[in-house]
Amino acid sequence: MRVQTEEWRRFIPGSQMYKGKKTLFYNGEILWDADEGEYLVYDEEEQHSWEVIIVLPGVEVIPEETFSGCDKIETVIMADTVRRIEWSAFASCNSLVFVRLSRNLEVIGDYAFCGCDSLTSIFIPPSCAVIDKCAFYGSSDLRILHVPRHTHLGEGVIERTALIRASPFEVDQYGKYDVNITESVNEWIRNLNGDDDQFALHRACSSFNPITEIIYEIVKRKGLCSFKKENQIDITPLEYLEANPFAEDIDQSLIANRYVLEMMGEAV
Repeated sequence: MRVQTEEWRRFIPGSQMYKGKKTLFYNGEILWDADEGEYLVYDEEEQHSWEVIIVLPGVEVIPEETFSGCDKIETVIMADTVRRIEWSAFASCNSLVFVRLSRNLEVIGDYAFCGCDSLTSIFIPPSCAVIDKCAFYGSSDLRILHVPRHTHLGEGVIERTALIRASPFEVDQYGKYDVNITESVNEWIRNLNGDDDQFALHRACSSFNPITEIIYEIVKRKGLCSFKKENQIDITPLEYLEANPFAEDIDQSLIANRYVLEMMGEAV
């Protein structure tokens, strides 16, 4: 679900139908009392009906366990005011497939997206300083995790995910690895596409701020086939581009058409 920037101004907090989906326009309220095991604002039936969460401008923190276990949520879109996602905020959201994080996010807490079985990709903005312990633990289908090199990663961030199973590290049948290799695993995550020129297009397409001209110049130099070149975990630049929530304005087909026309000597 795409949300235009100008739309933010007209959203009213609360639960309603929006573009055919049961949507919560979230204003930062504490929805759940973990100590008492009580629903504070919406009842259990209501929380388990949400398909989309839109975090409204002004919200800076998503409190712990806020959406934990909301198994119908498919999409989460955050305003760029969000700076922290606390412990288990989206844990066990089994239907979650799309997350657009805040561009100003600083911290992802312990177990924040633990057990999100349907989540296949997530792109971390450069503002993020810390991803805490087991943030994506058990998100079994997670293949793409784009992380800035300066981001500190805790233990077990990608344990029991498709990404660790595709890595060069030894894991057990459940996708768990020895705690002693945590730093090696985390360094591998941060440097997955490295500095090698052969992965220049991978880096451009997975950027939090992909730019058409940069992508085009790389394609022009390497050819259209570069869109389908796999890295060491079998991810192509095109897959990064299609999954990247910050790349909504990048049209691969227009880039390809421009390339063909230029190769034919046509004006672009």
